Amino acid sequence: MSHLNAVSTLMVAGSFLIVTLIGFASARWRPAEDLLQLNEWGLGGRGFGTFVSWFLLGGDIYTAYTFIAVPALVYATGAAGFYALSYTIMVFPIVFIFAPRLWSVARAHGYVTPGEFVRGRKGSQGLGLAVAATGILATMPYIALQLVGIESVLTVMGIGSTSGNVFVRDLPLIIAFAVVAGYTYMAGLRAPALIAFVKDILIYVTVIVAILYIPSRIGGWGHIFGAASAHLKTVNPATHKPYGSIVVLPAGEWAYATLALGSALALFVYPHASTGVFAAKRRDVIRRNAAMLPAYTLVLGLIALFGYMARAVPAVNAGVKADGNNPQLSVPLLFAHMFPSWFAGIGYSAIVVGALVPAAIMSIAAANLFTRTIYKELLKPDATPAQETRVARVASLVMKIGALGFALELNKTFSINLQLLGGIWILQTFPAIVISLYTRWFHRSALIFGWAVGMAYGTVQAYRTSGGGQAHFGASAAPVFGHITYIGISALILNVAVAAVLTVIFNRVGVTDGYDQTRPADYRADPVPVPAAANATTRVPFNRRRPGPSAGRAGAPAGGSASSPPWERADSAVADSAADRAADAPAAPAAPAPAAAPGTVPGPRSPAAPSGHHRAKHAR
Repeated sequence: MSHLNAVSTLMVAGSFLIVTLIGFASARWRPAEDLLQLNEWGLGGRGFGTFVSWFLLGGDIYTAYTFIAVPALVYATGAAGFYALSYTIMVFPIVFIFAPRLWSVARAHGYVTPGEFVRGRKGSQGLGLAVAATGILATMPYIALQLVGIESVLTVMGIGSTSGNVFVRDLPLIIAFAVVAGYTYMAGLRAPALIAFVKDILIYVTVIVAILYIPSRIGGWGHIFGAASAHLKTVNPATHKPYGSIVVLPAGEWAYATLALGSALALFVYPHASTGVFAAKRRDVIRRNAAMLPAYTLVLGLIALFGYMARAVPAVNAGVKADGNNPQLSVPLLFAHMFPSWFAGIGYSAIVVGALVPAAIMSIAAANLFTRTIYKELLKPDATPAQETRVARVASLVMKIGALGFALELNKTFSINLQLLGGIWILQTFPAIVISLYTRWFHRSALIFGWAVGMAYGTVQAYRTSGGGQAHFGASAAPVFGHITYIGISALILNVAVAAVLTVIFNRVGVTDGYDQTRPADYRADPVPVPAAANATTRVPFNRRRPGPSAGRAGAPAGGSASSPPWERADSAVADSAADRAADAPAAPAAPAPAAAPGTVPGPRSPAAPSGHHRAKHAR
């Protein structure tokens, strides 16, 4: 794309090296009692406070998609690209409501992934597997988007892009894969949590300088918006329609609104976002961060303006056209032509590091899903905590290889559609995860059928949609009853409708529903963290569990022995409903139970024969 600039290259190489060293050294930060515990490797010991969680969630959510794909969409189509700003405004009130409940129930039961929660809540191994498989499938293109962001920077820097050798041409993605794979394998979630501090500093510095400096060099904001508006009004010879508009036109309002809403609903059911939630050490940490994270939304709005800035620079337009009209290069080219070489290197570093952090978190989240919901449930129910962690480490490598496949094989011109395709898929898990936090009305089998219908419809419709020079998977919106609508929302409506109808039918004919392992108090619990060893209980395979006093606590022995986490021993009896108490089977007491008073029936929940939970509590 351009001649190699030694100064910019040295800046990027130096930043890359520093981040890599931090990633490997992070294994010694907040050292774990035993890093071969999935809670430690995959969730950082569930010990991140408000400050660390703010950087972690910001690094998790605001990615190379922020720096590359959003300005590229604004560069190419105008105001439509600002849907990302709208959905990040909507998402945090939604998260403020449901994420603390998800955190509480996950902490009370030792869940590491949303798939485990769904399995426990709905009593359905199949539904848990569906959520896990969808999360893994949706995460791969999201990781690929990060790798494409790195490749865009290195292409503009002139590294590897002009070679006829396939290996050399794809070397940027291979390098990114190797680095992320190395430090995530060693340090787990601690690595991206620590690197996120560097990432955010680089991003804030770059954005502030760009917003203040670049307009002064190209004639001010009036010239920027004038140039962008003039181009967007011209007719695209391929579609015979204008390229876009600087404001959302009436014909595009429905697509814009549904895309923003669907993206907001999908964001925090992604595995990597829920991983950031589960890693918090207290319930109030989640609420504080939901209140403070909109600060990143302000930065996102400024970054989206980079697309208009790039459109006002003739040299950037020429560079994009020379690379086959690839708008993904617009921001790196803007930095190359507007900044001195040394500061362009800082801007490039912000994009590269901004891709490495979320890619690491995403691969860890997908590995957690595979390990706990697939490997542990189906392949090796008696796996030890150390075996779980080793499998998760290997799985994280496999996830990156899959993401490389997405990045190398699919068209890069509109890499934002990689993420939007994943959004269509992950949105189909919303009923099983978020709605289930509040009600069990939906039948477990009905949710599986609804999920299957939504996935099938969304994938087929996305495949049939052309755009951006692609015959398939070219756009994420399609006509529905005369309105251009985000495919994910259409699929979700169909998903919920099918699940609701089948729930009524299954309940009417008496199809057995699953057993709920959770209790009402679990959704408000704010337990004190315990050492990793205390959480390393042996979980019974799902198909071998029976509804009983300990079934609601994955892996807890009957009666709540001393090996159970303290909040399980103290709170389980309080949370049981009258129906659960009637269904519970008697647990074998550790010592002979006192004689029952006349007129009472001794049992594990009877006042005459206190449960093991209460005996342990009174003994203390």
